[in-house]
Amino acid sequence: MLLESVDLVSYREHLDIVADMLNVISRNPKKTRIMYQANLSYSILQRYLSEIVAASLVSFEGTSQSYALTPKGQEFLYAYKEYSKIRQHVEKRLNQAATKRKVLQQLCCASQDNV
Repeated sequence: MLLESVDLVSYREHLDIVADMLNVISRNPKKTRIMYQANLSYSILQRYLSEIVAASLVSFEGTSQSYALTPKGQEFLYAYKEYSKIRQHVEKRLNQAATKRKVLQQLCCASQDNV
């Protein structure tokens, strides 16, 4: 039962946050828009922006004070979308397997009670 309640709370992983930021940055926003649309605190935004700029996924446009996606950032987003599809499929299959395991365990325990 405890595991079920934990599953309801979903935290984004590092790659998910980067992808969320890059999706927002694909529209050439300023820093505040990235923070709000990617649902990040200011300190997390600062840390991730430094990381993705250093990785050449985005560039900072000084004249407009906005961020832009680089070709490498576009490549990352494409690869992330493919990864995300695979991950969702695997998670669905794992959930199905867990459900079947639970049924088997109930059958096993139920049969032991009858012995």
